[in-house]
Parts: sequence; structure tokens; C-alpha cells
Amino acid sequence: MSTWLITGCSTGLGRALAQAVLDRGENAVVTARDVASVEDLAREHPGTALPLALDVTDPARVAEVVRLAEERFGAVDVLVNNAGYGYRAAVEEGDDADVQRLFATNFFGAVALVKAVLPGMRARRSGAVVNVSSIGARICPPGSGYYAASKAALEGLSGSLRTELAPLGISVVVVEPGGFRTDFAGRSLTQSAQPIADYADTAGKRRKEHDTAHGNQPGDPVKAAQAIVTAVTSPAPPALLLLGRDAVEAFEGVLEGHRAEIDTWRELSTSTDVDG
Repeated sequence: MSTWLITGCSTGLGRALAQAVLDRGENAVVTARDVASVEDLAREHPGTALPLALDVTDPARVAEVVRLAEERFGAVDVLVNNAGYGYRAAVEEGDDADVQRLFATNFFGAVALVKAVLPGMRARRSGAVVNVSSIGARICPPGSGYYAASKAALEGLSGSLRTELAPLGISVVVVEPGGFRTDFAGRSLTQSAQPIADYADTAGKRRKEHDTAHGNQPGDPVKAAQAIVTAVTSPAPPALLLLGRDAVEAFEGVLEGHRAEIDTWRELSTSTDVDG
């Protein structure tokens, strides 16, 4: 029986994943800033669910949660860094304090959890780290520069982490969801306080007051949770798992665009090598 530690389980993908893991008969440390929001999962699965309060920006609490998880279940076999939120602003509009809070949660919180579980995983020469990113890290929509940057940072870290941990029997999977029917574009979405009129036709169109996507996203969080479980428990987990037809098509579009631009500028790009 494996033990999963999942962050951000109060709603959406994190909650669906916790439910899927518990329904499989696995152990799950289900965390949220407000532990009351996940205590029902523990009542449904009293022997295998451990609900814990966790603000991923609090390093001391991160260490304590991992300690409690290991004390209760013996080990953390799978870490899922799901906690995070969106922030919309033109780059010029972004408030420094808002951006620092965003990175503290979306990037540095995940880093803290990775560092907290790795000693145990290394000792056992087994384990899995799942970092939930976003297709936004690839397509970089207007108004999502800071959010995309926080997820791109997580993906860059994950790439290096994967090569460092593969010889030790530990897998690293980046998950890039497209649009799913969660609270991400609703309660969990924040934005700059002062919009700039010059960005009304770019970043401005994606401000919450103009966004009609919430509640109409194509993705089903329950199916996404099952897909994550299938990928993580496979004999060869992928480095990247796209979730949703929209994510796959968007990623393919980005790849095609990059290839066309590389070909267009190939001669200039390769002209910079030392002669001879």
C-alpha cells in the first residue's frame, strides 16, 4: 500500500485526486490551509486518510506535515504538489507583493515539500514526485505572465530533478492540465488591483470581470485524477503528462510554431559558432 501526500485538497483537482487515491485503498495525507475542508475524506476513510492543515509557504509546517505523515504511515511514497492559484495582470500591472506571494505558493512551496520528502525516498530508493503545472506555462496567454512564469520555473526545476533522481529509483512527473471545471478560474483566481487602459484589448480581456470560461471548461477533474494515478503507477511514468484535449492541441500548436521559427532563423542562429 502506497502513501500519497497531496497538497491543495480542499477543492478541484487536489480533492478529486485524494478521493481517487483513497478509493483505491491507498493511504493519503490530504492537506489544505483549512483542514475542516478535508475532514470529510477522513471520516469516509478513517484508516487511510490523514487530514492536516498546511500552508505551503510555511517551511516549519511543511516539515511538520512530512514528519506526521511518516509517523502515521511510515513513509511518503508519492508527493503531489497541487496547491497553487492563478494571478492575472499585464506584466506592467503586476504588484510586487502579489507576485512574491504567487511564487511563494506556486514555486517555493513545492520546492520545500520536495526537499522535505526526498531524504526518505532516497533512503528507500523509491518514490514519485508529481508537480502540477499548467498548459499556461507553454502558451503564455496575455495577462498570465506571472502565473506562467511560476509554473515554468516549476517545470525547469522538475526537469533537472528528474535527471538527478532517476538513478535513485525516484520518478518526477510534470502535469500540465488544460481547462478543468474547478475553482481555479473562480474563487482561486486573483488579479492586479489597478488595470492599465492600454492593455484593455490584451490582458484586460482576461480579467475576472470579463472571463466567461469559469464553469464552462471542458475538463473533468475526476477523469484527470484517474489519469494522474494511472501515469504515476505505470512502470515508466512520463516526464510530462498533458491533461485535456485542449492542452494537447495547444501544446502541439506551440511545438509547430517553434519548429517553423527555428527553421526560419536557422542560418542566423548557426552563424554564431566560432569559425574553423
